[in-house]
Amino acid sequence: MAFYDVAGKVAVVSGGGSGIGAACALTLGRSGAKVAVADVQVDAARTVVSAIGDSGGEAHALEVDVSDPASVDDMVQATMERFGALDIGVNNAGIGGDHTPTGDYPLASWRSVMSVNLDGVFYCTRAEIGAMRANGGGSIVNMASVLGSVGWPESVAYVAAKHGVVGLTKSAAIEHAADGIRVNAVGPGFINTPLIARDLDEGSIALLADLHPLGRIGEAHEVAELVAWLASDAASFATGTYYPIDGGYLAR
Repeated sequence: MAFYDVAGKVAVVSGGGSGIGAACALTLGRSGAKVAVADVQVDAARTVVSAIGDSGGEAHALEVDVSDPASVDDMVQATMERFGALDIGVNNAGIGGDHTPTGDYPLASWRSVMSVNLDGVFYCTRAEIGAMRANGGGSIVNMASVLGSVGWPESVAYVAAKHGVVGLTKSAAIEHAADGIRVNAVGPGFINTPLIARDLDEGSIALLADLHPLGRIGEAHEVAELVAWLASDAASFATGTYYPIDGGYLAR
């Protein structure tokens, strides 16, 4: 795995307790960033913090509910109080929602998915921009999905939210480029995470793998490599863009 020029920078990763978020936090920590690992399951965040410490990095666990703007503001404030600044925001927290056709989709599931997957990304982006403006700039990476570009049956809320994340990212990037803040979105294909392992059997995972020209689903650390690059100064001319990392899924 590569190392990225984020040494001495301060990052906050929402949904950092497992899956892609944990991989992002570990990659940034291994590369020298100080990392606030934020998750609604704070014990899971503490486990990731411990792993970062074991690799020689510095990290701190925070409890956050990204659907609550006050909780998000507290997350950013606590990060700055702990580490003195905020340079990198990785807005990764998300949920799946019901698997139901649009005409029958439960209103409660729609609201729940939107409150985490879209509202939560907005709340995090907004709070991080406020902190980064005071700090002279930074990099925000919003976790979208390949489903931020195409549809998927029986997942209307998830697809709509991820499309919204891509649009939010582009608008914020245009508005805050003059503040020295870069904002990008990442679009993973289907990734081997605890969510996939919990919800799908081996046959279903094999069918998903066949949708990717590389013939497999991705690994969380592969997404984290792209996120860490976008967070780093090596990506200094990258903003307002949606970066799929999908094993060729969108090329079909």
